[in-house]
Amino acid sequence: MISTEALTKKYGKLTALSGLDLNVAEGEIFGLIGPNGAGKSTTLKILATLLRPTSGTATVGGFKLPEEGAKVRGIIGYMPDFAGAYEDMRVDEYLAFFAAAYGITGKKARGVIGDVLELTDLAEKKEELVESLSRGMTQRLGIARVLLHDPKVLLLDEPASGLDPRARVEMRMLLKELAGMNKTVVISSHILFELAELCTTVGIIERGELLYKGSVQELVRLCRRADIIHAKVGGEENLRKAVELLATDGRVAEAVVKGELLEVRLASPETAADFVAEKLVGAGLPLHYLSEEPVTLEDAFMRLTKGQVG
Repeated sequence: MISTEALTKKYGKLTALSGLDLNVAEGEIFGLIGPNGAGKSTTLKILATLLRPTSGTATVGGFKLPEEGAKVRGIIGYMPDFAGAYEDMRVDEYLAFFAAAYGITGKKARGVIGDVLELTDLAEKKEELVESLSRGMTQRLGIARVLLHDPKVLLLDEPASGLDPRARVEMRMLLKELAGMNKTVVISSHILFELAELCTTVGIIERGELLYKGSVQELVRLCRRADIIHAKVGGEENLRKAVELLATDGRVAEAVVKGELLEVRLASPETAADFVAEKLVGAGLPLHYLSEEPVTLEDAFMRLTKGQVG
């Protein structure tokens, strides 16, 4: 549904996007992750026909950019990170104004507006002034606006930015519902844990370059932290013996007691953790369980952007 090849955007000597190769399949929820200034918004603006690339190619729904920009605009819904709204309008008036911009008027407009208000859970607010809406409701209104013409592709730049925890949950539920309608959704964000729960695929971008594209699970697997191991051997005496035993092994950087657990830090993350279990059991210590330090999406992001993967 979305494809870019060597996509580059420069502002004088500043390179905002550098040779981006990206493919997003139809019906995917794709998360574009990166710190501020990484090139996320630039990418979405190019796909939304708001910026012309310096070089490279991009297609959306089979239409080339920028040559077929008008056709692309007919199948996309784009919401910037700060979507301005006419605050002195009622919610339904605001949506009617934008529906008319898409040539949707009269009875059809009333039906479409009713549908998007229901979908975004704003039906009870249709006669309220936009200025009276909370930040979360305003963000949902922005999504309602981009859904008016039933686009195939949604480009959402930081849709959860500035939302409180409850509004974040509601936004996540709405985006999942949209994906269930077979829409292709591209979300940019630096809020990693939300994309981990929401996206089918993520891409990590830094300084305009795509460092990774794939599933969250594969990213975590690539960035596994096998250098920290937790084990339970039962009892203070057994913990003391385990520390003494492992302290003499060159493969172990440190072995310490953390509460009721033994924490083992390996000298190298490349070392297989099996030897710890073999050593403890071989010494007659009762090993109840042994596990590697879990990896979060935040951990994976930090390790990847620091070049600690591969």
